[in-house]
Amino acid sequence: MSLSEQIMSDMKEAMKARDKVRLNTVRMIKSALMNEKIKAGHDLTAEEELTVLSREKKQREESIEEFTKANRKDLADETKQELAIVESYLPKQMTQEELNQAVSSAIAEANAQGKSDFGKVMKILMPKIKGKADGKAASDVVRKQLK
Repeated sequence: MSLSEQIMSDMKEAMKARDKVRLNTVRMIKSALMNEKIKAGHDLTAEEELTVLSREKKQREESIEEFTKANRKDLADETKQELAIVESYLPKQMTQEELNQAVSSAIAEANAQGKSDFGKVMKILMPKIKGKADGKAASDVVRKQLK
């Protein structure tokens, strides 16, 4: 089942269950995917869909952070629910150990010697972990391993 079909199915289920948070979140995801499809001018590839979902996830994580800083627990809690729904469409996230292994292999592949090779390593690493790990976490691990 493609992501679009899955979203339509989930939207119908949320309507039947009268789950407003899930329905609104799925509609936002669908809207983001449609906007990206129009912008691209073609049906989205799985990788492009993953990029859109990652963007939606990141927006919600940033919103939670801001709501928490502003002591808006009500909004932070609702956004956490949305984040869980968005994450359900993303592939399983890498563990720290898996991320460390991926970084090590990217460093070996790039034949990196030091911090000056950071860009080369990231260029090799990011396509491999796209949607499976956070880019910021990956860059932190790369920095630690390139000492």
